[in-house]
Amino acid sequence: MTTRVCPSRIGLIVGCLTGGLHLAWAVIVAIGLAQPLIDFIFWMHFIKPVYAVEPFNIGTAAVLVGLTAAFGYIMGWVFGVLWNKMQGGS
Repeated sequence: MTTRVCPSRIGLIVGCLTGGLHLAWAVIVAIGLAQPLIDFIFWMHFIKPVYAVEPFNIGTAAVLVGLTAAFGYIMGWVFGVLWNKMQGGS
């Protein structure tokens, strides 16, 4: 029995997930919690923080969310197509 998937649906799911995660990061930057969060994560992993989070910029945030969502869609679509080929379909 083969299980086919809809590549467009998988693309939308992965695109929304990656875009949504980066939207959450942009919100964290906008409300001013990004630097303390990065510092804490590095500290927790025994890493000396060397990166500085820049001030929020709506244009940069739009590019971040848009490109990651588009890339996520493409990767999900490719996965769906490859999955279907591995299942014996076209």
